[in-house]
Amino acid sequence: MIDALIKRWVNARVRALSAYSVPDATGLIKLDAMENPYGWPAALRAEWLERMRHAQINRYPDPAARQLAEKLRRHLALDANVGLLLGNGSDELIQIIALALRDEGRTLLAPEPTFVMYRLVAEVLGQRFAGVPLKAADFSLDLPAMLAAIRTHSPAVIFLACPNNPTGNLFARHEIEAILKAAPGLVVIDEAYFPFARETWLHDILQHPNLVVLQTLSKMGLAGLRVGVLAGAPAWLDEFNKIRLPYNVNTLSQVSAAFILEHAELLEEQAAQIVRDREELTARLRVLPGLTVWDSRANFVLFRVAHAGAVHESLKQRGVLTKCLDGAHPLLKDCLRVSVGTPDENGAFLGALQATLEGG
Repeated sequence: MIDALIKRWVNARVRALSAYSVPDATGLIKLDAMENPYGWPAALRAEWLERMRHAQINRYPDPAARQLAEKLRRHLALDANVGLLLGNGSDELIQIIALALRDEGRTLLAPEPTFVMYRLVAEVLGQRFAGVPLKAADFSLDLPAMLAAIRTHSPAVIFLACPNNPTGNLFARHEIEAILKAAPGLVVIDEAYFPFARETWLHDILQHPNLVVLQTLSKMGLAGLRVGVLAGAPAWLDEFNKIRLPYNVNTLSQVSAAFILEHAELLEEQAAQIVRDREELTARLRVLPGLTVWDSRANFVLFRVAHAGAVHESLKQRGVLTKCLDGAHPLLKDCLRVSVGTPDENGAFLGALQATLEGG
C-alpha cells in the first residue's frame, strides 16, 4: 500500500535519486569530509559557553542575522555596496539560487568533476544540467569547451568551485574572466576553501553584474554551525531572499559564529597550520610508490592509486576514513581524497597507506 502511494505521489526524479551518503566514522580517524581538525583552547570555549548562556532559544532567531552579517562584512572587508545573504550552509544557498533561476528549458552548467550538489540540485528541480569535463592531466578548465557549452546551452547559472572540490585546484583567473564575459546568466564562484587558498572574487563583484560569490564558515572550523554566505549585488540578493525560508540560520549558530569572528585570528592561525600540514602531507604522499598526487589549494589532497576501492577499505580497516571517488566521474578513476588532519592523524594515515601498499 505504501509503495503504491509513493509511486503515485513522490516525484519520479526524487524516487530515482539516492540520498546523500555520510558514512559512520565512529572509532575512525575522520579524514573524509574536509573539516578543520583543530578545536578551541579551553579558555575560549569557556567564554563561548558563557555567551551561549544568554542566547534566547525560546524566541525565533533574527531572520536577517544582522549582528552576524555585520561582523562578516567587516571580516571579509566587503564594499558597502555589496550585499550579504546567509544560509543554512552553502548547500541551502545553492538550492535558493537554482530555485530562483529555475524555468522551463533552462540549464545549469559547471565543469566536472566538481561539488556534487550542483548537479544534484538541478536534478531534483527537474532542470537540465550540463557538465563540461576538466582537462584530465591537471583538472584545469577546458576553456574552449566551456565557451562552446555556454553558446550551446545559454545557461541560467554557471557554478565554479574555486578551489575546486574534489580536485583542489584553483581555476586560472583569466579563464574565469572569459566565462564571466561569455555567460548570459549568473556566475556563482564557490569559494568554500578560501581560508586555505586566500584568493577571492569578493572584491570584483561590482565590476561584474552577473557575479555572486559563495563562502562558508564550515571549512574554517565551524562545520557544525552550518552557516553559508552569499555576497552579491543587492538586486540579486533581494530576489533570492524572497524564497529563503524564514529563520533559516538558528540562534545558536548566529551567536556562536558572531562570537568566534571576534577571535578570527585563531581561525586564521589554524588555517595557516593546515596549509603547512597540507604541503608536508603532499610531499610525503609523493614519495610513496604507485601514486599520482595533485597539488591542492584546499584542505585536502587528491591522489590516484591502483585499486582505489580496495585501498579505501584497507585504510578503513586500519582505522582511517578517507573518501573514495572511484566511479564518481570518469576523470576520478582510482582516486581517493584525504582531508588534512593534525600531524598525528596525517602520520597515522600515511602509515596505514604505506602498510596497505606493501600488502602488510
